[in-house]
Amino acid sequence: MTVSFRPSAATKIFDAPVSDEAEGCIQCQMGSKLVLFITGKCHWKCDYCPLSENRREAELMFANERPCTTFDEVIEEARAMNATGAGITGGDPLMDREHTIEGIKRLRSAFGPDFHIHMYTSIPFREEYARCFADAGLDEIRFHLLDLDASRYANVLAACNKVGIEAGIEIPCEPDKEAYLFDLLEKLRGLSVQFLNLNELEITVGNHGNMETRGFNLSDEITAGAAGSSDLAVKLRDRVMAASLGIPDPHDGQIRAPYGFHLKFCTAVYKDAGQLRSRFLRRGEATIAPHEVLTEDGTLIFGIVECEPEVSEDYLREISEETGLPERFLYYDKIRKRIELPLSTAEDISGSVDAPVAFVEVHPTYERLEMTIVYLNEKRLQT
Repeated sequence: MTVSFRPSAATKIFDAPVSDEAEGCIQCQMGSKLVLFITGKCHWKCDYCPLSENRREAELMFANERPCTTFDEVIEEARAMNATGAGITGGDPLMDREHTIEGIKRLRSAFGPDFHIHMYTSIPFREEYARCFADAGLDEIRFHLLDLDASRYANVLAACNKVGIEAGIEIPCEPDKEAYLFDLLEKLRGLSVQFLNLNELEITVGNHGNMETRGFNLSDEITAGAAGSSDLAVKLRDRVMAASLGIPDPHDGQIRAPYGFHLKFCTAVYKDAGQLRSRFLRRGEATIAPHEVLTEDGTLIFGIVECEPEVSEDYLREISEETGLPERFLYYDKIRKRIELPLSTAEDISGSVDAPVAFVEVHPTYERLEMTIVYLNEKRLQT
């Protein structure tokens, strides 16, 4: 059997990081950040919220794709991917502030001072809380501006900077908010902002109804990006970059004073095919079994022989004796009732084994989500 793999969604997903880019962004680009979803609770009800129904408003915690009830499980997942840091998100982590602070402390204690922790929130919290987050070990915070109103966040941005937390803004680039977003660039002057991250507005299962109401369509058939979002973000980025270089804005020709912060634009393709794939590749490299192969897309492939537990030992012994395959390349999955083995071996024995034999592709996540199964013989049709 010949297996062909899907090509990547894009050959060029993102630019190389630059020196003034937020550390959290650099590590996300490497795929080395654990994503800690602390709670689905959030009281703002933004119409573009991309959360799925099973997470929205749910009091659930996830470490990457793994549901967790304790921080011991979170730390276990971080170790499984050799994480260099964690991004804490939601919902809004401040809807469960004490739990969030506990999580920061546990991660800092488990992985030490070089483990980079950043957090997202839309709440302009009380200034004294900044010290609590700093003492817990938070390195970076990203504020989602409600109604694009920067003024209500001025004090908390300053408070975070005062205690050593790098502070910035992260918002979606809404195509129908062009005037507001250009005005926002000016309003951020003089505030304690190190970076402004613009995310391409995404149309997802969780928000497509609202996005349709606002008249947004997909920019193309490959990504989830809303039409016009990318073009606007590039204009905004060009303005900030031109100002930093002291050259005319390429769109209106004006020369402006530097803004004092870095602007990064993160595309939908980058998040889906870049960050996620990089994280999958990293976890796959850390957890791959001897019988598995890691693909360029960050999935794991292998062969299987389906059999009941009572005959599994006989099958394992017979396969090892007939193929000369060492036992470490064979694994019996009791839950799925199948022997896992190298795909090449499964292909070789598919015609002679009196059991269903198949090619399997899974995500290298905790639950090992099965993406593809292709049977290599006709035994399954006879059972």
